Amino acid sequence: MSKVEDFLSKEDEQAIVEAICLAEKNTSGEIRVHIEKTTSKVPFDRALEVFHELRMDETKLQNGVLFYFAVEDKNFVICGDKGINDLVADDFWNCTKDVMTNHFKSGKFKQGIVDGILNAGEQLKKYFPSQENDTNELSNEISKG
Repeated sequence: MSKVEDFLSKEDEQAIVEAICLAEKNTSGEIRVHIEKTTSKVPFDRALEVFHELRMDETKLQNGVLFYFAVEDKNFVICGDKGINDLVADDFWNCTKDVMTNHFKSGKFKQGIVDGILNAGEQLKKYFPSQENDTNELSNEISKG
């Protein structure tokens, strides 16, 4: 079994999907999680590639957020679409990354990801509040590479 499958249990994955659903209740933003074993690329470049592969750049308000993890490399990236990046400060995701890193250091990967997603939802709500006719444009399931 590769490390991708070992990284999170089925229960952990379900908790993460539930966190995405909860976070998206208050925002029109779209959140995805992608996990893969390793990348030979710069993690941020690979995250952008996955962002496009998952068609996250096709949301109406350009407000998708990807949490990308290369498990074996111990790397993760949070990247947002143009609609978000045009509105927020450059260090917008730093507080979310800090919360996650603190959990990861003590081996609490599921809790770090859940807290990161919920934090992202709170941040997105300020700029992209939920709209009456809001539809879930992207799957909430975790994708794996």
